[in-house]
Amino acid sequence: MSGYLFNRVAQAFIVLWAAFTISFVLLQAMPGDAILIKFQNPDLGLTAQQVAEIRASYAADSSVPVQYARTIGNFLAGDFGYSVQAGVPVASLLAAHLPATLKLAALGFLLASVLATIIAFLSSLAPFAWLRGVLQSVPSLFISIPTFWLGIMLIQVFSFRLKLVPVINPGPWQELILPVATLAVPISAPLAQVLVRNIDEVLTRPFVAVARAKGATRLLVLWRHVAKNALLPTLTIAGVLFGELIAGAVVTETVFGLNGIGGLTERAVGSQDAAVLQAIVVLSALAFVIINLAVDLLYPVLDPRLRTKTGAVA
Repeated sequence: MSGYLFNRVAQAFIVLWAAFTISFVLLQAMPGDAILIKFQNPDLGLTAQQVAEIRASYAADSSVPVQYARTIGNFLAGDFGYSVQAGVPVASLLAAHLPATLKLAALGFLLASVLATIIAFLSSLAPFAWLRGVLQSVPSLFISIPTFWLGIMLIQVFSFRLKLVPVINPGPWQELILPVATLAVPISAPLAQVLVRNIDEVLTRPFVAVARAKGATRLLVLWRHVAKNALLPTLTIAGVLFGELIAGAVVTETVFGLNGIGGLTERAVGSQDAAVLQAIVVLSALAFVIINLAVDLLYPVLDPRLRTKTGAVA
């Protein structure tokens, strides 16, 4: 087991290093200069020498290898640098914007899991083939809907038409209703598809036939015998999707004007604030790695067969 854990942790560090390096190279290749964009504004009245001194304070004129070594060293020490546009530490910006994104991602994933479970179970219990076909086509519909369009439509219907959810001065929880729904619908689609396939596969196993032969109803068999076995393989895709939720909240937060990591990313892209963008990429990669590492380590705990295999490998 210790060897299994070591391999997973080592892979996680490799992924983080690759995410940092690729994002660093791409940001260095990005045209423009955030410092010049902000400080060469004629309204500020700064001289060329003053702008040069500011660039020196940010070490913007150092060679690329030197900047890479210094940046990765600072990241390992927990120092994400300073935002050129905001003039404050990037860590402070992340601390101010991250809670809103985490709340949105957690609630969106919870709602997506509920939607996927309902679709999968109704599909398995459908008494008619045509109804089962309709229910199984719902995930394909969900995943094909553009997030920005869905958000705009939800605002149009539930806020402007039905006036159920206010968009002006909403409460702390009211402002999350439509964004959570917007985020959950496309995420629920792959979850439902995987869960439906797993349920269909488990229903063909001999122990299900034995349970049905003993007089158990289809609903009881589905809930007591099939659910656990079908949910285990779904953990992998669930971990991947939850990791993507944090990185994919940019569009949703932009549509609804939420002050989270998505809005921070949008502003950083517009101002070419490389330090902020670098930190957001690494933070997203870290969330992805931690969640998937947790899923990998949870598998042997939930499935004794994998526990035996990992123990044998270790």
